[in-house]
Amino acid sequence: MRSFKRWLDRSLAAQAAMLFLLGVGISALFRRDDHPVLWVIQGFLYGAIGVTCVAVQRRRASRAAGTDPRGLAELNRRIRHREVPSEPGERESMRRLVDDQLSRLERSSRWLPYWLGFMCLIAAALLALGVAAGSLAFPLVIAVAMIGFCFWVVWMRRQASDRFQYMRGALREDRERVS
Repeated sequence: MRSFKRWLDRSLAAQAAMLFLLGVGISALFRRDDHPVLWVIQGFLYGAIGVTCVAVQRRRASRAAGTDPRGLAELNRRIRHREVPSEPGERESMRRLVDDQLSRLERSSRWLPYWLGFMCLIAAALLALGVAAGSLAFPLVIAVAMIGFCFWVVWMRRQASDRFQYMRGALREDRERVS
């Protein structure tokens, strides 16, 4: 399982395959009456959009860190495991990556309450439409999923912020110890 996770983390082709399969599965789940070829086309479209977003994000982060995508995956793994690199070049790349990610988190935190409020407003509107239409099951599932997604986003942002703050402190302590 560990090698599968590492392969999925490093390989854009593996991520594309996973997004394609998820897109086909979601299309098949929600559009049962459509032809299976349409499921495949929609899965390909969802996968292409997702892989494009991931590739752009990965390229931007690797430029900020001054490393290639494989090095970026290794730096992210070390951040998750709270490992400080021993080589000065890797420490500098990690410092740049951590600073970039923390600045992105801080910039996006201004708009986060508005996005979360908007999503909760959509969930409430779906519930109201479900009550008005007399069918509450599907809007209730969608509303609960949206609220769960909002809580997941907040939790993931907090986890990422804690990891980056820890790594920033560890890199500073390491730099002060060397000086």
